Amino acid sequence: MAEQTLFSKIINHEIPADIRYQDDDVTVFADINPRAKVHLLVVPTKAIASINDLTDDDAMLVGKLVLTAKKMAEDLGIAADGYRLIFNVGRHGGQAVPHIHLHLLGGEPLGFGGFATKAASK
Repeated sequence: MAEQTLFSKIINHEIPADIRYQDDDVTVFADINPRAKVHLLVVPTKAIASINDLTDDDAMLVGKLVLTAKKMAEDLGIAADGYRLIFNVGRHGGQAVPHIHLHLLGGEPLGFGGFATKAASK
């Protein structure tokens, strides 16, 4: 069995988190270091270390991550104005936790790289 990640512990309710949605395949929770007014992480229940570790068998799961993020954006009322979805991959890509996760950022104008602009944050 693979080593449990921080996200696995959140999925399994072993450590506290602001969980916004959960089903058998996906958990959505607030990022503890938000980079925008809305900053959620969409995480598969299946522990996959990186996008680089995906197989063809994971195609539907990745699609579900994206569709779950879209639904969350709609539910939060940010879909019409726009939002950003980001997968960080590997150390150089800024991936800090070895469990794939999709960042959903929005609720305000986003600057380059997906983060709120300084003007928008004021």
